[in-house]
Amino acid sequence: MLDINSKIYIAGHRGLVGSAIWENLIRRGYTNLVGRTHSELDLTDQIAVRKFFDEERPDAVVIAAAFVGGIMANNLYRADFIMMNMKIQCNIISEAYSHGVKKLLFLGSTCIYPKNAPQPMKEDCLLTGELEYTNEEYAIAKIAGLKMCESYNLQYGTNYIAVMPTNLYGPNDNFHLENSHVMPAMMRKIYLSKLLHQGDWETIKKDLDLRPVGANIKEEGQSVRYVINGESPENTIRKVLSFYGIEDNRVTLWGTGRPLREFLWSEDMADASVHILLNVDFSDIIGIEKYSSVHYGNKADGAVDRNHSTGRGGAIPSLGEIRNCHINIGTGKELTIRELSELVVKVTDFRGEVLFDSSKPDGTMRKLIDVEKLHSLGWRHKVEIEEGVGRLFEWYKQSPGL
Repeated sequence: MLDINSKIYIAGHRGLVGSAIWENLIRRGYTNLVGRTHSELDLTDQIAVRKFFDEERPDAVVIAAAFVGGIMANNLYRADFIMMNMKIQCNIISEAYSHGVKKLLFLGSTCIYPKNAPQPMKEDCLLTGELEYTNEEYAIAKIAGLKMCESYNLQYGTNYIAVMPTNLYGPNDNFHLENSHVMPAMMRKIYLSKLLHQGDWETIKKDLDLRPVGANIKEEGQSVRYVINGESPENTIRKVLSFYGIEDNRVTLWGTGRPLREFLWSEDMADASVHILLNVDFSDIIGIEKYSSVHYGNKADGAVDRNHSTGRGGAIPSLGEIRNCHINIGTGKELTIRELSELVVKVTDFRGEVLFDSSKPDGTMRKLIDVEKLHSLGWRHKVEIEEGVGRLFEWYKQSPGL
């Protein structure tokens, strides 16, 4: 069990979930926190990660760092999505084990489930069917991450827990149009369309200075790269925004608008994560009263002797197969993308037109998770979607520079 003085390393502490977990821990009195920005520590660099663990020696680790993006980014950067995420999680998990970390929390995604999985999706439907093609690489990386946690527990007696959050949104969300998720992208598009209609170029340029927008646009048979900010000519700004479906009082979104999605406020996700980090052990998940969480033969220098096992060693036949030990984190509620757009239209007071381009992919048609396991472990969400969308828009408008 972690005490109030435990040193906790949060990988990705500046991100959507990592920053919320950091703040949640601070509010609970856990102030011995460690974080590194990407410029300070490249998590894909194995040697750099090892040096970090040598120096800091955290008691617990939260892996909230990932290479992420929406449906467009997943299609464009398929190799990056699998390679970058595999490097990040392999480096952190292996070094956490080598340095005797007491508790590890790995954050994945519900895209791990088959595209035609029975709804709502229980943890046990993992690997029962093919994945959604548009985010297959990211999903495979996350499946590998949760299996690493599960396998280290079974072989070495560690206490590593994987949680699979549904679609997240909240403060510090990513509003960059090339690689953002559905809600912040939709919100920014609708807001910029409104600003175009109002002729509010001062706010548009402030927005673009804070979050420049890039696009590869075909011109005369060739792909031309544009990156716009507040200094760009207005006609160029219009051209690039139009590429993303943003026009004067009209927004075009990808797909039919019919897919159903579940959304969880990021601060709720953080609260669930910290609840699990502090109160839930691997033995609670697999339902075994006595499960060894002893790290093997810790040496004087803090290294671990991999040849001597005091854990269960992955060999208790009477227990049968132990799998799907991850935990879904969500609300258990859903709405269509069209309904989400209507909520965004309402909170932004947009008076224009929202269209859907059915020639573009929808992605998985339904992604509702079963949260029975989560509820049994003592946690339920607090922020409903209607409140959350309004809170996200207020945060967006108050971003520094706007």
